[in-house]
Formats: sequence, C-alpha cells, structure tokens
Amino acid sequence: MFTIILIMATGVAVGYLFRRLPFLQGVNKSIPPTIWLLLLTLGVSVGSNPLILSNLGRFGWQAAILAVAGLAGSMLAAQVVYRLFFRKRDRQL
Repeated sequence: MFTIILIMATGVAVGYLFRRLPFLQGVNKSIPPTIWLLLLTLGVSVGSNPLILSNLGRFGWQAAILAVAGLAGSMLAAQVVYRLFFRKRDRQL
C-alpha cells in the first residue's frame, strides 16, 4: 500500500513540476478512457473467477452494504468540505 501511495505522490509532484508543458495538456482527455479500460479489465477478471461467481450471493449483500455505506460517507464528507471551505466564499461575493 505504501508503494502505491508513493507512486501516486511522485506522479503528483512530476505533474506539478511539468504542468506548463504543452504535451501534458491533453492528459485530462485520456483519463476517462483509461479508467473505463481498467474497470473492464477488473470485470473480466472477476467474471472469469469461478470462486467469486459461486459465492456471489453471499458476497453480494456485503458488497452492497459496503457500497452504500461508502457512498453515504463520501456524500457526508463532501458536505462537510463544502460547508467548511466553499460556502464562506459564496457569502463574501
């Protein structure tokens, strides 16, 4: 996990240092297709695993509960961040 965070932090630093280079301006357009390809690959790997598919009924409810809880937590955190950082600026304008 530490390796993944270190790689991401390195990417952020490199992106910040080279943000003015013209060929990096188009990177934002490649992000959604890359994510779609990663999700497709994840779906293929899950769909081809017989152990996961045979236990889908048992894992499905747990996954649904985790997904709903994660979504609710993200929405709550976004609300808090909005109120703390962005709402004050709207009032000053």
